[in-house]
Amino acid sequence: MADRKKMSVAEILAAARAEKAEAAAGEAATQASDAAPATEDAAPATEVAKPAAAKPAAKPAVGKDGGRPSVAEIMKLARQKSAGEAAAAEKPVVKPAAKAAAAKPAAAKAVEKPAAKMAPLQRDTASILAAARSGSKPGPTSKADAPASALPKPKPAGKAKAPPRPVPPKPTRPTVAAKPATTDRRGFLSIAMGSFMAVGFTALSVTGGLFSLGLARFLFPNVLAEPPSRFKVGFKEAFPAGKVETKFVAQYGVWVVNSEIGGEEQIYALKTVCTHLGCTPNWLEAEQKFKCPCHGSGFYKDGVNFEGPAPRPLERYAIQISDDGQLEVDKSRTFQEELGQWADSASFVTA
Repeated sequence: MADRKKMSVAEILAAARAEKAEAAAGEAATQASDAAPATEDAAPATEVAKPAAAKPAAKPAVGKDGGRPSVAEIMKLARQKSAGEAAAAEKPVVKPAAKAAAAKPAAAKAVEKPAAKMAPLQRDTASILAAARSGSKPGPTSKADAPASALPKPKPAGKAKAPPRPVPPKPTRPTVAAKPATTDRRGFLSIAMGSFMAVGFTALSVTGGLFSLGLARFLFPNVLAEPPSRFKVGFKEAFPAGKVETKFVAQYGVWVVNSEIGGEEQIYALKTVCTHLGCTPNWLEAEQKFKCPCHGSGFYKDGVNFEGPAPRPLERYAIQISDDGQLEVDKSRTFQEELGQWADSASFVTA
């Protein structure tokens, strides 16, 4: 090993080629020794192969001056070595015809044995792709990947199968009452704003309607349904002496009275308005007087005031006999006693 470390690249290449040739010669000798027991005539072939095995190994190249050889010397030695190996390979081995024929089966056996024993596994790309395309998978296979032949065959229908047992019905799930829908903040705001807007629009529409009614009332004239200023109260016979008729108070605001004034029996119409503040007095039949309920003013049957704050007597309406003989009252004309108008004949009718 010490010498090999000092060798150059060319010397190492030459030594490697020599070892390769020596190994080839040893292999040929081994094959010949395996074929020797087959026949006795194969012995000369072994003897022919021995000189090749006994060939001494090549010595390392040395330069002319005993030192390291040059590149040219290394190339020359390499060419000579390769030419000698080629000549040795082309030289045929001379064997007798009879011995060669007998040695053929043994040689074939010797060649077949190592081939059978030393057959390497094919790990090239083509073999791997072929194995992958074949569809075979390593390890256990599932039912879906298994071939049809490996699946269990269906049993022949010899006996009729028993009918399946009835399946009991599934129990019904109890119904759960739905929870009331809860409104979130957005829903609450939408409801609130919607209600406020509805109230606002409703108020606006009501206000607009009232404004329209007020405008229509303003455009049309104000007409009051008042009773007529002239109306008939009946014949004189319907008002006996000392009688105060109150049935015309609600409709016309008039008392029709038959009383004696200054020794003369007269029928006149008194206005039902107190001369104090305008209240309506009541006729008290038992006391034979008109009494105001507001401030206590009192009036006699002829209309003259005698108590309370009333400053003057009651007023009279004009009265006359119409063409049909009935008494007719005219409210458009009034007569006051303090002015001396009760003496006018239009303010009374003689009974």
